[in-house]
Formats: sequence, C-alpha cells, structure tokens
Amino acid sequence: MFKSGHWMNRGRPKRKPGRFWENGFWRRTALKAALAMPLSASAAQEPVSPISKQELGDLVRKTEAQASAFMRGDVDRWSGLVRIPDDFTLMQPFGGEASRGFEMSPERLARLASYFRNGDAKLELVETYASGNLVVLAMIEREHGEVGGLPDQDWSLRVTQVYRRQGAEWWLVHRHADPLVRPVGLETAAALARGANLDGR
Repeated sequence: MFKSGHWMNRGRPKRKPGRFWENGFWRRTALKAALAMPLSASAAQEPVSPISKQELGDLVRKTEAQASAFMRGDVDRWSGLVRIPDDFTLMQPFGGEASRGFEMSPERLARLASYFRNGDAKLELVETYASGNLVVLAMIEREHGEVGGLPDQDWSLRVTQVYRRQGAEWWLVHRHADPLVRPVGLETAAALARGANLDGR
C-alpha cells in the first residue's frame, strides 16, 4: 500500500522550503484566485443564459452589415450597428501595437468616412465559440473598396472578433484583423516579423 503522495514524488528532486513562493508559483496562484473572486461574485448575481442559434445568427448577420457599412464609408450606419465599450482592444490589419478604446466623436467618424469608400463585404464564417456572456467569431471578411485613396481592390482580411453580452446587447470588446488571407511563404512572413519595409519606400 502506498503512503499518501509517496508514489507521485518518486524520482523527483526534493524542493527546499519556500521554493514555491520564491519561484512565483504561489504568487501567481494567489493572484489568479484574487482575480477570480469578483468574477465569481458577479456571475452569481447575474445568471448566464446560453446564446440561442437565432441570437447567434443575428449577431453574425449584424457583424457582416457592420463590415459592409465600414467599407462603404457609411460610418453613420456602422456606428448604429456596433456597441464598443471603454475596454475595447483593436489589432489593426496595418500592424503595430494594439489600441484601447475607440473614439466615436463626429470628427473621428468623418475621417473614417473619407478614408473608406465604395466598398462592400461578405463574411465567410470559419468557426463560432460561445461561453457564458462571450462569443468569438473567427472569419474571413471577403471585402473590397477604395481605402486611403487607393483604387478599388480586394481587401479581404482574416478576422477574430470577441463580443460580450451587456444587458440585452452584444458589445464588441476585441477585434484582430490581418491581410494574410493568401499564403505569403516563409521569407515574406520572416520579413514582416522583423519589420522589413516590403514596398521599398
């Protein structure tokens, strides 16, 4: 008969007292527990109902309408279709650091309207994930338009969007988009990773 814990520790080096705390294990465990407490309390106060197929379908259709309006430069229509909280994060297809929040001022919306023109978008849904008050859409945005003064062209993007249910609405809390819909190969990917200027300018 094995003594409690004896067989699990056979062959492992003995740890010195305090080693777990020194290497950060217990600090990380305590931090995770502390962070989880308010979430658990909140979940207890607000029962979570699973998203229905109808609700998920409506969210996907609204997401496609958002993308289409954005590529047309119809920011009034776009802003009426999307709810963006203060903790929103954006990873743009042009690269760079993630941005936080989103300015919805008339001046900002006017700049967006002038940057995107005469486009359209259709969604190619890759997968959906739903858990509690979160929904993740992994998709290809098949879109085209005039962007930044360039002629109309294909602007298809690989996109991940995360929605969080707040009250009766789904708020967009994260968007990650990149233009790597087509394979680029190792050399191009390596050049992008090290920040090479591919257009030579």
